[in-house]
Amino acid sequence: MAIEDDVVVIGGGLAGMTTALSAAREGSRVRLLSHKESTLRFASGLIDVLGYVEGEIVSNPFETISALPDEHPYQKVGEDGVRAGLALFDSVADYAGDHTDRNALVPTFGGRIKPTARYPKHTAPGLASDERDTLLVGFETVVDFDAPVAAEHLRETVPFDVRGVTLSFPGEFRTDAKITRLAHALDKNERVEIGSSENVSQSEPVRIALAEKIKPHLGDAERIGFPAMLGEDHPEDVRATLERKLDVEVFEIPMGPPSLPGMRLEAQFESALKEAGVRITTGNPVVDFESGDNGEISAVVVERNGAAIPFHGEQFVLATGGLVGKGIDSDREGVREPIFDCRVPAPEDRYEWSEDGAFDNHAFARFGVQVDDELRPLDSAGEPEFENLRAVGGVLGNCDVSAEKSASGVSLSTGTVAGRKASDEVNP
Repeated sequence: MAIEDDVVVIGGGLAGMTTALSAAREGSRVRLLSHKESTLRFASGLIDVLGYVEGEIVSNPFETISALPDEHPYQKVGEDGVRAGLALFDSVADYAGDHTDRNALVPTFGGRIKPTARYPKHTAPGLASDERDTLLVGFETVVDFDAPVAAEHLRETVPFDVRGVTLSFPGEFRTDAKITRLAHALDKNERVEIGSSENVSQSEPVRIALAEKIKPHLGDAERIGFPAMLGEDHPEDVRATLERKLDVEVFEIPMGPPSLPGMRLEAQFESALKEAGVRITTGNPVVDFESGDNGEISAVVVERNGAAIPFHGEQFVLATGGLVGKGIDSDREGVREPIFDCRVPAPEDRYEWSEDGAFDNHAFARFGVQVDDELRPLDSAGEPEFENLRAVGGVLGNCDVSAEKSASGVSLSTGTVAGRKASDEVNP
C-alpha cells in the first residue's frame, strides 16, 4: 500500500519542522522525513532574524529588511512573512523577545555580544542592556566556557562590572563528564559528597552544594551567569533553587553542541508537531524522486536497508540545509542540489568561490537554489523546476545567513510561508 500525504517535507531542522507545522495547521495531512537528529540540538537556541548588514550591527531588523537585495529570501516572503514566522515560533516556544521588534544583545560563551530576536527566558536576566554587575561561573570540566576570559572580553563592550571564576563542580563526577550528565544531576538534585566529619561522609543536594561553592565569590554581583547546563528537563526548578539560595538572579549563557537550549527547543517543536498531527519518519535519507506524466513530483524515495521506499504526496518542500547540512553538494564539476538536481548557480572558476580572509565576503556562503515568489526552485531559464516543489531555509541562495545572523529567521519565515502555500494548493 502506497504511503501518501498531502504535503511531504524533506528535512527535520528548524525550517523543516516549521514548514510541517505551518502546513498541518492549515489542515493538510503532512509527512516530515528526517535523516538524522534535528540540527536544533547543535544550535545555540537563539533565534536570530537579522543581526548584521554589511558588517554593521542591526538594531531593528524590520527597519532594514526593505534595504536587502531583491533576491534575498526575506524579499520573497516580505515583512509579513517574517512576522508570520516569528508568530509561529512564539506559539511553540516559551521564549522572550516578542514584546519588541528590536534585537536584544545576548552575551555569548566567548564573551562577545550577539544581536538576536528571540532568546530563552533563562537567558533574559543576562542581557547586555541590563547594567547590573555580573559574576560568570564556569566549571573545570566544562572546558568550552572559560568564565574569566569571557568576563575579560565582555568588559571591553559593556558598561558594568563583570568578573569570572572557574570552580570544580560539586561531587565526584568524572573529569570528562558530559554537560548533559551535569544537567541531569541538577535536574534530579542528586546528593553529592561534600567531605567527611568524624570519619562519616557528608552529602547534600547538588543544587545546595553548588550555591555554597559560589557564595565566597559572589561579592557585589547582582546576577550570575552559568553555561547553559542548568537542567535539561527542569531548568526552571534548578534556576529557582539557585536564585533562592544566592539571593541574586541567575541566567544561562548559550553554548555550542550539545546545546541544552537547542534540545529544549527541539522538544517543544516535537510536541507541537505531534499535537498538529504531523507524521514523522526518521533515520533514513531521501535519495531520489519519482515524477508523474505531468512532470510534477509524485513521490520521494527513501533508502532503507538497501530498499527504495517511496513516499507519495501532492506537494513537496525541500528543507535539507545548505553546504554544511549537505542540502547543497559540491565537487570538481560544480555545485548541485543532490535530491532533485535543482540548479545552483556558481562561478565556473572555483577560485572565485572564496576570498583570502576567513571573514571575507565569500561567494560560497551564498550558494543555494534560486526561487520565485512562490518559493519554487528555478531552472536556468528562470522557470520552476517543478510546479509542486518549494524550497526553504538553508538550501536557499542569495543570502549569507552566517554573516547576517539570519539563519533562524530565514528558516522560520520561508518555512511558514511555504507550508501555507503548499497547503493552499491541496486545500484551495
